[in-house]
Amino acid sequence: MGMPTGGVDLRRGLATTLTVLFAVALPALILVLVARGGQWSVIGDMLDGESVTRKDLDDADDFFTGVWVLYVLLTIALAVVWAVWFRRLRLNAEVFAPGAHRFSPGWAAGAWFTPVVNLWFPKQIANDIWRASSPQGPHAANRGLLNGWWVTWIVAMVMNSIGSIRYSALRGKIESDSYSPSFSEAKEDVESLHDILAFDMFALVVLMAAAVLGLLLVRQITAMQEQRAALPPQVGPMGGPAPYGAGAPSPYGVPPQGQPPYGAPQMPPGPPGPGQPYPPYGHG
Repeated sequence: MGMPTGGVDLRRGLATTLTVLFAVALPALILVLVARGGQWSVIGDMLDGESVTRKDLDDADDFFTGVWVLYVLLTIALAVVWAVWFRRLRLNAEVFAPGAHRFSPGWAAGAWFTPVVNLWFPKQIANDIWRASSPQGPHAANRGLLNGWWVTWIVAMVMNSIGSIRYSALRGKIESDSYSPSFSEAKEDVESLHDILAFDMFALVVLMAAAVLGLLLVRQITAMQEQRAALPPQVGPMGGPAPYGAGAPSPYGVPPQGQPPYGAPQMPPGPPGPGQPYPPYGHG
């Protein structure tokens, strides 16, 4: 897929790169889960009264650290490619629905890295892109996959943050030089550490689900924009622009003034015959 007329970029390089990165990140996440399970198992052996040496603890920690570093590097690459790809989706959506978006293309990339607003700005941008890219028209855009991915992603991020903060704080307390608890206090802290690791393992499972949904989302929105760009421009009664109200932008199917139609060059269809409905694009 190349660059059709009208400014819609349907090249699949970024989407393919994202697909590969997701495909690699999922096994890396499984390794992280296994490594967390190793730490959880060693702590469990301590609670069961089995013999656990300092080397057992260090080996479990070193394995987790190694796979975690690998996963973080993959995550950084994934985040950069995702931001660039998401901005391209927003630019394509502007051609499909000029003037019908709440945020600029710059926010499509920057919102992901801006604290606080990254909890809802990207989802609003994604909603606008999804509606603009729907081949069946904005009101027929089923956002089930999009909403499921977003909820799973936010839950995974919150759970992983909580688990990491609690784990780091408790490990820091236990390993500090001033730590001199009674037997019951030490046992309680180790039990808490064991529970935190179990919580973190569950958060990793949720994160894997978010990664799978993210992979499906990349494939779905790529296909939607390709189908949307292949449609001819839509026209209103008597061959004029679709009726959006005086002075309002004509978002769906009508390219900006002075630009050729997007997608494969086609002649716009004439007015429908008696009893035939107008195409649904642009009415929302």
